[in-house]
Amino acid sequence: MASLIFIVQQLLRHLYEQAAVIRRQRETIEKQKAEIQEQAGTIQSLRNQLAKDSRNSSKPPSSDGYEKPPVPRTRSLRCSGERKTGGQPGHTGRRLEPVEQPDHFRVHPVTECAHCHVSLTDVPVTDYEKRQVFDLPPVRVEVTEHQAEIKACPQCGELTMAAFPSDVTQPTQYGPRIKAQATYFNVYQHIPLARTRETFGDLYGHPLEEDTIRHANARIEEEIAPTTEEIRQQLCDSDVVHFDETGLRAAGKLHWVHVASTPTLTHYTFHPKRGSDAMIDGGILPRMTGTAVHDFWGSYFKVHQGAHALCNAHHLRDLIFIHEQYQQPWAAEMIDLLLEIKEAADQARPTQDHLPADLLADFEHRYTQILECGFAANPPPDPPPKKKRGRQKQSLPKNLLDRFRDYQNEVLAFMYDCRIPFDNNQGERDLRMIKVKQKISGAFRTVEGAKQFCSIRGYISTARKQGQPVLDILEAAYRGVPWRPTPPPNAPP
Repeated sequence: MASLIFIVQQLLRHLYEQAAVIRRQRETIEKQKAEIQEQAGTIQSLRNQLAKDSRNSSKPPSSDGYEKPPVPRTRSLRCSGERKTGGQPGHTGRRLEPVEQPDHFRVHPVTECAHCHVSLTDVPVTDYEKRQVFDLPPVRVEVTEHQAEIKACPQCGELTMAAFPSDVTQPTQYGPRIKAQATYFNVYQHIPLARTRETFGDLYGHPLEEDTIRHANARIEEEIAPTTEEIRQQLCDSDVVHFDETGLRAAGKLHWVHVASTPTLTHYTFHPKRGSDAMIDGGILPRMTGTAVHDFWGSYFKVHQGAHALCNAHHLRDLIFIHEQYQQPWAAEMIDLLLEIKEAADQARPTQDHLPADLLADFEHRYTQILECGFAANPPPDPPPKKKRGRQKQSLPKNLLDRFRDYQNEVLAFMYDCRIPFDNNQGERDLRMIKVKQKISGAFRTVEGAKQFCSIRGYISTARKQGQPVLDILEAAYRGVPWRPTPPPNAPP
């Protein structure tokens, strides 16, 4: 009996040991499974980074490198047109037309016959063949000396001097036209200060000092302050405004330029921050009553309590990436649907501000069906074995699907209101010149200089959109009578 009890005890001890081994093995398997999932996520993230370019993400084309991405041209979002390249039938074309009254005449005489070489010096001219050459005359800086008369009063003997013009304040100074050109080269054409000085030396034989150019910029920034405020107010009253932001280095630190724009207005805000603080300080997004068009940056939703519209150009690039990297058919179907809705909205826009109700219902139904297919292919991730703080990480397709589901009205805003564009290209185009300036100059040495650039650039951009000559509006600003933007048709009195 004792031996039987001993055998049972040994057997139970062995079973307990085996159970402990199995439990440890299960824990090891679960740990390895979690590590494998984490490594798979890391590998997928690295693959995603390598696969992204300017065509399927928000990366700029300059980041693509010299080698073209191995992607067929047929995958481009641009649809090939039915017309051939070049001038179309009925296009009048443009050429350098001759003028009726040239500034100068040069007559080239015929001295002898080209065939028999007989002298034709005394033979009358029968006709002329005319050719006109358009060129610039030699340009030099003109100096105007102002002389104020001084007279002695015959009665009291005191001297009286005539008054100089209000803008003539120094013994020697530059005039408003040359100062306007200095700002034109530096701000509008993005030429750095040192090269602007060289440009004046090469063109006019009179190089300007850098401090002179800075003074011109500061004077114009001061004079256009009322125009800048008027632009800001008109943007607040607009029905649709585009917003975007980009980084710009100044004084050795990263700052941000925020743009608010329409087809006729542009306003830039230079700020040390990217988020809601900068948008509030800009004074447009919190006050506007219309629709804000932007990308999926969360601060826009936080600051503006009104209507929003999301940029679908970003969505198309994200969908292309998911279709190529994850091979999920729903992404291609969503691309086709968004482009189909865009075409319908473009056709309806000239005559109406919304699509027919039955067409809206059909597009919404197809949109929902595509999302259902996408969610079926991307179920929610399994909960982690241990609770972690914050939101659980999801795949890129699942994140995009959640956005399309939770922000359907913002994604399809261009469908519900044809006045709203399909994308945010207006805002991105208005920011592009900021990046050009950064590529040319590298960075701004001072924050004040960056603010001046943004202020003057917004003034110039608005004037250009409204058909104004840049040099004229800069000279007018320097003279103290800055150009003012035209109020929109629906502006309040």
